Amino acid sequence: MSRTDDATSLMAGSQMNCAQAVLSAFCGEMGLEKATALKVALAFGAGMGRTGGMCGAVTGAYIVLGLRPYPELKTPVEKKEKVYSLVKEFNQRFIALNNSTNCSTLLGYDMSTSDGLAAARSKKLFATACPKFVADAVNILEEMI
Repeated sequence: MSRTDDATSLMAGSQMNCAQAVLSAFCGEMGLEKATALKVALAFGAGMGRTGGMCGAVTGAYIVLGLRPYPELKTPVEKKEKVYSLVKEFNQRFIALNNSTNCSTLLGYDMSTSDGLAAARSKKLFATACPKFVADAVNILEEMI
């Protein structure tokens, strides 16, 4: 099973949030145990803890970019600049596919409200729309790293 298939099936099955699904697809090669990865990304679902902000799939990708070893870079400043550049590139690619990196915008409902969350749940967006965002994030990361 590919990383994309694994991550999207976990997301579609409501076993984890978008950030957890993306990070779990890469945690082994980042030297991170899966249980730890799930804890690290736990608060980032539904746009950062159901606030409707940054999409969890995007946040999970940022974590992967930050954890990735960059042996060619010798200083923390070099690594920071590299990661910031990769985040910018990731955003451009994700927006080109989805028009936004904002969870509420992507889903069409305000995740910070109980009505918005209920509507997204009733439309089954976490099982239908979100796996696409997870797949896009994983595919973009695979192309970038």
